[in-house]
Amino acid sequence: MDRRIVVLAGGMSSRMKQAAVGMAKAMIPVGSGDRPFLDFCLSNIAAAGYAEVVIVTGERDSSITDHYAAGGHANDFPSLAISYVVQRIPAGRTKPLGTADALAIVLAARRAWRGGKCTVCNSDNIYSVDVLKTLLDDPHPNALVNYDRDALGFPPERTSQFAVLKTDRSGFVTEIIEKPSPADIAAAADGNGRIGVSMNIFRFSVDDIIPFLESVPLHPVRNEKELPVAVRMMASERPGSVFAISASERVPDLTQPADIPGVRRELAG
Repeated sequence: MDRRIVVLAGGMSSRMKQAAVGMAKAMIPVGSGDRPFLDFCLSNIAAAGYAEVVIVTGERDSSITDHYAAGGHANDFPSLAISYVVQRIPAGRTKPLGTADALAIVLAARRAWRGGKCTVCNSDNIYSVDVLKTLLDDPHPNALVNYDRDALGFPPERTSQFAVLKTDRSGFVTEIIEKPSPADIAAAADGNGRIGVSMNIFRFSVDDIIPFLESVPLHPVRNEKELPVAVRMMASERPGSVFAISASERVPDLTQPADIPGVRRELAG
């Protein structure tokens, strides 16, 4: 079993810059004793049975490596072999090229992973041990988690912006609709009215995803190469290639400053 996972922590939302001055968003203290958000992500990753973690960091931030590598806190997770890959900003740009580029950089640096699989997730969500383990154990070459939108615990004005998923009768992704209209959302609902959304946690066959990471275009508005777009391309060009694993649970999220007090209260419990 390929017990490896990539945690994408190299980007910084403009909404979080004021709350995360001098540190990566994932390093915002949210737990007792100023434990950073990323600690809780790593705790669940370890409990789910992963062994190798690659954290993608930004070239302008050393807060993650200062804490875990130089500061010794990687020793808090003795079952995990933690390493780091830096996503640099190309000449002529003011920010990295996006999450698809981040994963491409990792896979270029970890050539021994070819022929195997890896999980990939954001660093601003705390995914449950159950979801992480289910992905690890899933036999399909490529899979994502299809969350019940109404179980996530976010206000409707926020979830209405989430990318919705459409699947075939066998459970394979047929479409990922970004910035869905009300009509798109209604069309994506299943027979029970359930609306499935992606929270950007995937498991890939390394050889399958690489061609799409290389060919994904820049987003016309955000000017980044986005991993969900690469997944959408794969599902479209290779029907039956991306399986959707259903989940219905709360996902702690650190997207904007207003999320911080609620996350602290939730983790304190």
